[in-house]
Amino acid sequence: VHPNVSQGCQGGCATCSDYNGCLSCKPRLFFVLERIGMKQIGVCLSSCPSGYYGTRYPDINKCAKCKADCDTCFTRNFCTKCKSGFYLYSGKCLEKCPDGLEANNHTMECTSIVHCEASEWSPWSPCTKKGKTCGFKRGNEVRVREIVQHPSARGNPCPATSESRKCIVQRKRCQKEGKGKKNREEKRKKSNKDESKETRQESKGRAARRQNREQRENNSKTQPKKRKAPNKEQNLAPIDTAH
Repeated sequence: VHPNVSQGCQGGCATCSDYNGCLSCKPRLFFVLERIGMKQIGVCLSSCPSGYYGTRYPDINKCAKCKADCDTCFTRNFCTKCKSGFYLYSGKCLEKCPDGLEANNHTMECTSIVHCEASEWSPWSPCTKKGKTCGFKRGNEVRVREIVQHPSARGNPCPATSESRKCIVQRKRCQKEGKGKKNREEKRKKSNKDESKETRQESKGRAARRQNREQRENNSKTQPKKRKAPNKEQNLAPIDTAH
């Protein structure tokens, strides 16, 4: 036992000394040596600091140093974060990523290379010239596609997202917007007027036929039936032609 060992320590120490600090820790705490100048001081912590990993033993829990290129680690042979200038891959810190992988400077990890992916082309647009679809013979038509996967730093770049080609259409005159709108409005009004006229005529015809039918029925009910006139030829006596 080190001289000047004390049992009444502070800061989580179970035993301590004035010169070396903590010598043992209370349960569940980790013992770690911190360098201060030329000497090391023992401290007890609830978790190991950066650059150390914890190991639990029956008598004491200790913090051990990670490898020199590792900033934080799970065990000595499995790093979780590398120091500046190194890239993390499968728990190891590498200066250069293996073939088929690329260095991600944002996460400082070796990641898979991602190539650009584009969707299928859209159908060709109508043939136009200066934004119009009439009044010309030769124009242009366009088709587009979207980028569905952007590439990583070493991935294949994205292709063009639009294409244009010449097109030929049958020349037709452009109808003035105001005149065309007026003609369409007049046609619509005329169509509605014709439909209303036909509807009114049909309604009048049905009403007239219904009125005639009712009149005939009323006449047949009010007028008495005419007796059948006797046949004059049947009432005449036969003429004697012997005299």
